[in-house]
Amino acid sequence: MLVEKKADVFVVGGGPAGLAAGIAAARKGFTVTVADGTEPPIDKPCGEGMMPETRAALSELGVELPEGIGWKFRGIRFVQEEWRIEAKFPSGEGIGVPRPVLHQRLIEEAEKCGVTCLWKTPVRGIEGGKVSVNGGAVRARWIIGADGGASRVRKWVDLDDSTGRTQRMAARRRYRVRPWCEYVEVYWTKNTQVYVTPIGREEVCIVTMGDSAEDVKFERVLQDLPSLRTRISNAEVAGRERGVVTAMHRLRRVTRGNVALVGDASGGVDAITGEGLRLAFRQAGALAEAISKGDLREYQEVHRQLQKRPLWMGKLMLELGRREKVRERVLRTMNEHEGLFAKALAIHVGRATPRDTIATMAEFGWRLLAA
Repeated sequence: MLVEKKADVFVVGGGPAGLAAGIAAARKGFTVTVADGTEPPIDKPCGEGMMPETRAALSELGVELPEGIGWKFRGIRFVQEEWRIEAKFPSGEGIGVPRPVLHQRLIEEAEKCGVTCLWKTPVRGIEGGKVSVNGGAVRARWIIGADGGASRVRKWVDLDDSTGRTQRMAARRRYRVRPWCEYVEVYWTKNTQVYVTPIGREEVCIVTMGDSAEDVKFERVLQDLPSLRTRISNAEVAGRERGVVTAMHRLRRVTRGNVALVGDASGGVDAITGEGLRLAFRQAGALAEAISKGDLREYQEVHRQLQKRPLWMGKLMLELGRREKVRERVLRTMNEHEGLFAKALAIHVGRATPRDTIATMAEFGWRLLAA
């Protein structure tokens, strides 16, 4: 039974991106309805880590994580069996939070802002300013598609034209074991990347990523990572293993008429970048600002700018994953020149100026050639 028949803003998809868009619009004074065909909390397979800039973006939406939720980490560590290359974030700490916990916190904030959430309510289609749902229709001035990488909204309004698409497989497990360091660890094998995120006092999240389903099988991957295998040898798997296809691509347009896309529906970056949530939260704020001005053209440009750096970094990380000899040279160079990885991390998280970025890339190129 629908609570309301009209809304200023209707959001299709109640995951983190959709709820963030709903919260941002509600804070601008709009009436907002969010609809999703599933029942919360939604547990999307992901690495469950938020870097400092992602936490800042969430805070700017007015959403705070209470003390005691999740587990904080101070930087990134690349691990080869013979090397440990690590750097702390230029400012702040990241935090690992189980996705259902984050989702529930976003629901609470959305309801506090007055957002109407329609769960177990699939959206059947949109036409003009009308959204068809189970039990009727809702008229909305603005419609937001936040329904994931396989977005139906994107298809309905003919925004499915993308460039530079790549996709990989990923699998996730949570293990009941005390985190052993204050970093997110990234491991490399011949065909797979693995990243380990602390998400609780006695829990870590491990994601395997590769080009095929065979590449991401935990039993196969752990055979090639004896140090990680030893860490979790006696740990219980918490919950069930989940798998997903992670895609990286850019859409030519993310708006048409009164419809706009956010989150994975609006294009994606490879999960290895850890940038998905930050992008979704920033997009939500930018879209709410554009809606308040009554013009989505500004959002189109802001969205394009937001995606630039993560797409670039994602391509670099994919090259490292797929080219073993190049990866060995890069990691050896980072290992031999202290501070180089810290500069690269500053670029990755958006804390380097354009001048710093150029200088770091030049230094890195020279060191790499010398190696």
